[in-house]
Amino acid sequence: MRLLVTGASGHLAPYVISELAGGHELVLFSRSRPRDEVVRDHTWLRGDLQSFENVRMAMEGVEVVQHLGAQSWPSDHPAARKWAGMKGATGKVVPFDATMKSNVLGTYYVLQAAVQEGAKAVIVAGSNCATGAFFRISHKPWPVHYLPVDEGHPSDVEDTYSFTKLAIEELAASYTRAFGLPTYVTRLAWICEPDIRVKLHKKVRRARKWVSGMWTWVSSEDAARAHQMIMNAALADGSSLPRHDVFFVNSHETLALEPSMELVERFRPDLLPVIRSRMEGHQAFMSAAKLRQAVGWQHELSWRT
Repeated sequence: MRLLVTGASGHLAPYVISELAGGHELVLFSRSRPRDEVVRDHTWLRGDLQSFENVRMAMEGVEVVQHLGAQSWPSDHPAARKWAGMKGATGKVVPFDATMKSNVLGTYYVLQAAVQEGAKAVIVAGSNCATGAFFRISHKPWPVHYLPVDEGHPSDVEDTYSFTKLAIEELAASYTRAFGLPTYVTRLAWICEPDIRVKLHKKVRRARKWVSGMWTWVSSEDAARAHQMIMNAALADGSSLPRHDVFFVNSHETLALEPSMELVERFRPDLLPVIRSRMEGHQAFMSAAKLRQAVGWQHELSWRT
């Protein structure tokens, strides 16, 4: 099967490519060349998601798309520009509107080209930022309606990155409704590669305050498996998956040393009444139970060991 992986030079791509490599022909698409060990044995096409012609050419003969490409922070957010640096991976200054163009327009081009090519499914790397819990501009606390948070929890986005991640969920759903194209969006947590997990294991300290993102994370390897498992389930004969869905993808444990109930009691006792069932141990505040029930996915790697 011919698969297209966008964002092939990104941090998650090598792990997704490794999961997909056996038995599939992979086409890798990105603005900059991926590492040699990633490109090896695969076709790499240089291209930009903001060019429909680039995307259309990459889509030729493709049956499934793993759409990982995106601008990974709000490019018009003053604080984020200082934190992330004004220059992107290509070394060029990131335009203020890069997030809107790459994420919304780029996903639109991918979906449009997938329909034209008759693709069987598109799996999109979204973000738990679609909840609005991150990149808060107003500095007002993210309104938590209940815990653990699931995919039905209301969103309260304030920045363009979070907005784009919420928007592409509905954009993908619209293509499923209109054209019957199966689309799936993963709400990925902070993706931790092995070196990051080693640093966490050595340096994590006790919490001093409530964190808006609620200590959510996922290993690169587990995130990649989620993308592969969703694809396999979507393509299986008699698939039980709906033709469109959105899934949180995060570890079932937090990044905090303290048990989850202790964190709520210490920093956000106002949330105690909205906990639907007592949280055990280091249970994550964002639930990946829907993905587990849909395809059997479980996180396998921990930063604690």
